[in-house]
Amino acid sequence: MTTVPPSRSTADVAPALLFGHFRALGLLTPIMLIAACTSVPLPPWTPPALRPAATAPTSPDAPAASRPEPPPSAVQISPVVPPSARAPINADQPAPYSAAVAARFPAPSVTYSTPGLQAGRTIFSTQAEIQAWLRDQADAASRSAGVKAAVLPIGQSQRGEALEALVLARATGTDPDALLANGRPTVLLVGQQHGDEPAGGEALLIIARELAQGLLQPALEHINVVIVPRINPDGAASGQPTTANGLDMNRDQLLLNTPEAQALAKLTRDYQPTVVVDAREYTVIGPFLKKFGTEQKFDALLQYATTANLPEFLTKAAEEWYRRPLLAALKSQGLSTEWAYTTSTDLADKKVSMGGPRPETERNVNGLKNSVSLMIESRGVGIGRLAIQRRVHTHVTAITSVLASTAQRASELNQLRPYIDKEVSGLACKGDAIVEAALTPAQYELVMLDPVSGADKPLTVDWNSALALRTIKARARPCGYWLSASSTRAVDRLRLHGVRVLRVTEPGSMLGDSFRETSRAAGELRDVSATSADSNRIIKVEVSLTRAVVDVPSGSYYVPLNQPLANLVLAALEPDTPSSYFANQLLENLQSTVRVMAEPNTALEELPRV
Repeated sequence: MTTVPPSRSTADVAPALLFGHFRALGLLTPIMLIAACTSVPLPPWTPPALRPAATAPTSPDAPAASRPEPPPSAVQISPVVPPSARAPINADQPAPYSAAVAARFPAPSVTYSTPGLQAGRTIFSTQAEIQAWLRDQADAASRSAGVKAAVLPIGQSQRGEALEALVLARATGTDPDALLANGRPTVLLVGQQHGDEPAGGEALLIIARELAQGLLQPALEHINVVIVPRINPDGAASGQPTTANGLDMNRDQLLLNTPEAQALAKLTRDYQPTVVVDAREYTVIGPFLKKFGTEQKFDALLQYATTANLPEFLTKAAEEWYRRPLLAALKSQGLSTEWAYTTSTDLADKKVSMGGPRPETERNVNGLKNSVSLMIESRGVGIGRLAIQRRVHTHVTAITSVLASTAQRASELNQLRPYIDKEVSGLACKGDAIVEAALTPAQYELVMLDPVSGADKPLTVDWNSALALRTIKARARPCGYWLSASSTRAVDRLRLHGVRVLRVTEPGSMLGDSFRETSRAAGELRDVSATSADSNRIIKVEVSLTRAVVDVPSGSYYVPLNQPLANLVLAALEPDTPSSYFANQLLENLQSTVRVMAEPNTALEELPRV
């Protein structure tokens, strides 16, 4: 068993040098003012009741008053619960910890203002208020010379709520081609995948306003920004983490079973962000008190993509260009940080684990799309509105740092992404690929809080590290995958991600490895900290490979690996992993897939873009 050193101290980072870069970009003043001022100097927000009513955008194919049919699911959509009948997730409530612990999290000097942060509110911003806010920011930004801004309809939730993104850029327009043409890296900011994690969404409203008409607008000289403050409005309305049909959309980013995840995938496919931020919150009162007799300490838990087959330079960029400046920025505001971590609900299990390696979360899927992918969690789940200004301040500080790092590194990032895309594409037919990986057991000193005194309480814990993954299965990297003509569901999901798929136009043959089942069992796809309600039924198989020349009929498909999203394809199509399309029944059977081991000579045509 190895020992993982503590995360690098912010004392090792050179804040003066970092701020020097910000000053050179004209970004030092906005960052310092947002972090330190007592209020954001912008006009007050006007409630929707005082403006003309706006019609929520709908799908071009649907009447304005229609609502889409929800996707089929074994879990029925529960009815909308009236606010008066809901658990008081957003209401003021007594602190579920001691006054000494509460004193460790004082309100910041800055006071943030959004609809949901107004004095006397008992709920956070409603969907209508968010929509009005985004339109206000688009209008304000469009009045600035050279800035283009628009609110884009990107889909609908299962209950028919409009899913929207705010696009801000100095470009000829706000469509994907205009942003790709302006030579600036794009940052995608996403909030409230889990409906009961409001601080990230409220913070993104602040960030949107500062970019549109405030202190962060100079950043648009160097970057484009796309903001989705709330991607799970149904969960937010019910105060629940899941979408309306009971699925955890954060774990649906590879499978795309929910319309919310599909909307996010299409947005990512079209705008090709260089950097993606998932603004989240973590559970404050969890099993740590019962397991260790401690409370959780940290204002922010941070982690970038940590899954198999990530390009080395992408991980280095995430660590050196983003996480280290993030640590310095948060420390400068008196905010404490640690790697993201969790523990199971089994009280006998004393292991603590970092965010996992499975290729299904937004953090890891966007890493497989060759983006710098960051998850930022403030402490907030289960404590309602307690410390909400500090929680929002944590996200505003962290996201401002990410925007500044992207602006500072814009030139390098514009070189990095094409390099990584080319590197991944060039690996087809070569070497080995990791099929499944696991966290590495280690020992780690984790600082917690004494639940009575509120003092720091260091613990040495069994720690599952994501910084050095263990290989569970590896295989020769194929040239691509053949899929049967009946594999349309899997093909459609891959294309939503932006994967290049070809159709076989004439009967032919390919040299490939077919899968043969050696054992099968029913299983559950669960996170370390998941409850039974968070698990999905999967098929667990063990396989052997048989190499042969395989006949491929007209109308079947070929998915080449000489493309930038090759590592995402690997994650989806190797069947004997918990996250695969076969395990999750998007592919009918093992005979639907063949690993193609030599470049095919079969007649192929590329499917049109969806």
